[in-house]
Amino acid sequence: MTSTVPNAVEHTDAQQPPITMFGPDFPYAYDDFLAHPAGLGQVPATEHGTEVAIIGGGLSGIVAAYELMKMGLRPVVYEADQLGGRLRTVGFDGCDADLNCELGAMRFPPSSTALQHYIDLVGLTTRPFPNPLAEATPSTVVDLKGETHYARTIDDLPQVYRDVADAWNKCLDEGADFSDMNRAMRERDVPRIREIWAKLVEKLDNQTFYGFLCDSEAFRSFRHREIFGQVGFGTGGWDTDFPNSILEILRVVYTEADDHHRGIVGGSQQLPLRLWEREPEKIVHWPYGTSLQSLHADGEPRPAVTRLHRTAGNRITVTDAGGDIRTYRAAIFTAQSWMLLSKIDCDDSLFPIDHWTAIERTHYMESSKLFVPVDRPFWLDKDEETGRDVMSMTLTDRMTRGTYLLDDGPDKPAVICLSYTWCDDSLKWLPLSANERMEVMLKSLGEIYPNVDIRKHIIGNPVTVSWENEPYFMGAFKANLPGHYRYQRRLFTHFMQDRLPADKRGIFLAGDDISWTAGWAEGAVQTALNAVWGVMHHLGGATDATNPGPGDVYDEIAPVELPED
Repeated sequence: MTSTVPNAVEHTDAQQPPITMFGPDFPYAYDDFLAHPAGLGQVPATEHGTEVAIIGGGLSGIVAAYELMKMGLRPVVYEADQLGGRLRTVGFDGCDADLNCELGAMRFPPSSTALQHYIDLVGLTTRPFPNPLAEATPSTVVDLKGETHYARTIDDLPQVYRDVADAWNKCLDEGADFSDMNRAMRERDVPRIREIWAKLVEKLDNQTFYGFLCDSEAFRSFRHREIFGQVGFGTGGWDTDFPNSILEILRVVYTEADDHHRGIVGGSQQLPLRLWEREPEKIVHWPYGTSLQSLHADGEPRPAVTRLHRTAGNRITVTDAGGDIRTYRAAIFTAQSWMLLSKIDCDDSLFPIDHWTAIERTHYMESSKLFVPVDRPFWLDKDEETGRDVMSMTLTDRMTRGTYLLDDGPDKPAVICLSYTWCDDSLKWLPLSANERMEVMLKSLGEIYPNVDIRKHIIGNPVTVSWENEPYFMGAFKANLPGHYRYQRRLFTHFMQDRLPADKRGIFLAGDDISWTAGWAEGAVQTALNAVWGVMHHLGGATDATNPGPGDVYDEIAPVELPED
């Protein structure tokens, strides 16, 4: 068992093919596209060396730049802060360089198969992440309303938790055809996926996550809904998602995005950094040994973009913080979309008005983390009276909410994520410094573990982040509210520009903010590949007939379109 409240249907590899983040909105096999020997496509030789602006050096921007470089184009990456975006790995002052923490993405499901392509490509390794009740987690403590329960599996928890698990299973099957959709996605049965999803989008677009639970007979008990919100499934409590669209939650459970997570050994930021430095073996136009790094002066991306506007010939003109002005025939924007409303001076003509509306209406969730380095994984010590671990991965309704224990072995320094919170729980931390946050967290954990002196094991200063306070992010990740499906569809499908007026083409949106799998690196990769196809097509290129790209099959798998009236 890998989650506090498991998904409705448990499968083994022998029973079913493995699942991927394949649909349901756009059931395109990005992993097959990437693995095909024909590659992602090509542009005419006359376009080789053409510069393409890549605005944002997060995972989406670096993937797009890397693939365009392989086609013989010259990506020009702009980055306001540091390469990696929300893949941000940092160390602790005064501690061993190998000791680090993940301020952004820290756990990745096996269903992120396009992401895994790049993890494998750059030679990174992964290991199981210690989520609540995961097989890699020695023990879990659930602490609600002052009652503390120690568990290794869900069977160790009181009956009410299993009742909540059963309620969630029934709710999914009765209200969202979970078993049928899970089977269709495993088998990559596109017609069946579209048939099921079209009905659900029309039925549930205006429904919140909480309303979906309340409409289920299985969740008629408020106590069950409360426990489910505080403990949840997979990664922990989900009550911070209760106001969001239920469609967002269904995308997660259908694709098993919240299950069987793995962390990247050495930190997730290595992925974009290694792609930046990588010299691909198969590359067009450029000499062997070319990398994104080598195509940029001093091996560094250009600075922050301060202005975007259109100029004659439907060109995209970019002004950066250094005052440099460059004009491009194509550009990909992968940064946080609200940057287009605030920090970047933009022409209204960049996008159609309904796309501007969608950007403005995008909803972001807040998120905070705080980490401390410790001398060793002392939580594996055994209590002399009970024989239990002295401390466990902890889910609680106290201020910390989720506490994760991360180690590299019994005799090495380790890391505690004292708190990982979202939305209102994150905003509670916003006014506090790192040290002030640590004091509140240690107090909360001291009430759960009165006999454990966490403080004496701390060997360095705490490290914290509040993503809503980060000037180039203003939030952790996008999450649609009820009624936002139409907005998300406009943004995701923006790469299909033959359908736009000629004076609205040439700049392509990409990144987690416009993906269907919000909050997951897989969405950043998928939208990057959409944008790569869009730029290639815009410049007169095409895919190989044996490996059609996302735009080639668009009419067959286009997202459900809801009426605008």
